[in-house]
Amino acid sequence: MNRREFLLSSVAVGTLALAAPSAFAQDKLTILGSIPNLGFPFFVHMLNEIKAEAAAQGVNLIESDGQNSAPKQTADIEAALVQKVNAIVISPLDVNALAPAIEEAVKAGVPVVTIDRRVDGVEGILAHVGADNTKGGEAEAQAMVAAFPNGAKLFHLQGQPGAGPAIDRNKGVHNVLDPLKDKYQIIFEQTANFARAEALSVTEAGLAANGKPDAIICANDDMALGALEACAARNFTDVKIYGFDALPEALVAVRDGKLAGTVEQFPGEQSRTAVQIAVAYARDKTEPKEKLVLLTPIVIGKDNLDKAERLGETK
Repeated sequence: MNRREFLLSSVAVGTLALAAPSAFAQDKLTILGSIPNLGFPFFVHMLNEIKAEAAAQGVNLIESDGQNSAPKQTADIEAALVQKVNAIVISPLDVNALAPAIEEAVKAGVPVVTIDRRVDGVEGILAHVGADNTKGGEAEAQAMVAAFPNGAKLFHLQGQPGAGPAIDRNKGVHNVLDPLKDKYQIIFEQTANFARAEALSVTEAGLAANGKPDAIICANDDMALGALEACAARNFTDVKIYGFDALPEALVAVRDGKLAGTVEQFPGEQSRTAVQIAVAYARDKTEPKEKLVLLTPIVIGKDNLDKAERLGETK
């Protein structure tokens, strides 16, 4: 049996149906909400917001955890098409690897709204809702520059290769720092794949090879917290570390002075807006006012913690 035959079998449909309500009301729309990996707190929050908005809109939701696997997320999309979902809201793990499955959905007449990670190579996607990650990376780098007006040596921990946000955040950081490279030197730059444990080991290697930097810019909060742990183990408590995502744990670290800042990209607002666009089109073909909705990220520090979307979740 080839992959397509498997996906069309009852076994494939069953694997996805485990995450869906046991029986859909006939008069309700059904949408697929797919995120890359529930192993990351950021995506747990995103899926929770998708669920909340689906409930508010009165539609059924099939939940999909890509489990950090493009083939798994692809299979979930194709199985959902077999179940004849009315719309798909998705944050793709890898924008290139997921493009064929998303194109298949578009060709099947199923409206697709992407969140956070934009797929540029597929025509006919209904809308994209995300943060302007390039501006977010720029803001993160600018915050570091402001903290070190006389210059600094820094580490840069990049996100997962192939992920749109990682690409754009990296671009934003370099947009700011490359013209200032004589004053702000990136002495260590490596991916840690958005993962805390990997960031810990990568930072340890960077510290062993290069010594203590003045600052560490990280493409997400999990990596920032891993870098923080590596620095704390060496008693490098004065290294300014910047994260991205404004996770509750990171907000606590900012409040307590352990992280210098984190970038808020409003994932809850992204998720709710994406569901609203998808449901409006599935119900009565209402076209979105904008095909590209980009929220402008801001850096959260001690002085503006009240601007953080998830501040209420901190302890």
